[in-house]
Amino acid sequence: MKVSRIVFAGCLALATMTAAAQDAAPRIGFVNIERLLRDAAPAKASTQKLEREFSAREKELQDIAARLKSMGERIDRDATVLSDSDRMRLQREYADLEKDFQRRQREFREDLNQRRNEELAQVVEEANRAIKDIAEKEGYDLILQEAITVSPRIDITDKVLRALGGEAAR
Repeated sequence: MKVSRIVFAGCLALATMTAAAQDAAPRIGFVNIERLLRDAAPAKASTQKLEREFSAREKELQDIAARLKSMGERIDRDATVLSDSDRMRLQREYADLEKDFQRRQREFREDLNQRRNEELAQVVEEANRAIKDIAEKEGYDLILQEAITVSPRIDITDKVLRALGGEAAR
């Protein structure tokens, strides 16, 4: 009888420890940050904003590139019939336009990259707030943003997208 009480007490202790261990297990989630930066409503709005902001300058660059191409073709085509002074003048104009084009193109890329980084920082900040809210409300202990492999069971990207007002469907 004493042995069965000891066995019963041991089983009871083991069951209690197992339940306590399950309660103590950390709750882990994963967020695909690349997907958030592509599909979240703030990310899409940011992309559209940048396109509107830089479209005129991009069009100017395209126009200059077309002028350069046309001018280069004219120089090549008419080189034999142009006087030396006209050919030299056209080549100087071409070189000046090409320098201006390269300068404008470099400035455009720098400005676009700076604005893209500013917009990206705002989107990441909003996403982090949404992730923290979900973590607090749903009791997550750890949320990862990078992993080699992830079980769909812990992927909370759809929840974050919904919180940000983006598409949750893949």
